[in-house]
Amino acid sequence: MKMSTNTKPLIQGAVFGAIACAVIGFTWGGWVTGGTARKDAGVAAHNATVAALAPFCAERFRAQGDGPAKIADLAKASTWDRNSAIEKSGFASLPGGKTGDSDIARACVELLMAPAPPKT
Repeated sequence: MKMSTNTKPLIQGAVFGAIACAVIGFTWGGWVTGGTARKDAGVAAHNATVAALAPFCAERFRAQGDGPAKIADLAKASTWDRNSAIEKSGFASLPGGKTGDSDIARACVELLMAPAPPKT
């Protein structure tokens, strides 16, 4: 079988072009593997869950009978103790969960310690 004299350079060019395309795509083009995409999706889902549940945690904490006193105690505690107290309170747990989620507790503390917006 006879091949044209241009066939070998054509095949080499296609192989090198494909390699260059893959290198450029994965380094600068934003391409990712399936594993990285799944990991990123899991992180994004967890972050969305935290963002959605933290306001509920803060409202439930404020709605306690002695909420203002507990918030004042929380403000006096160290950052580590604040997160731990919210976790132990049960307000920072995922629905159906028995233990508190540290990320939800952290976000809840941030909401509780933020200055209250002025009432209009």
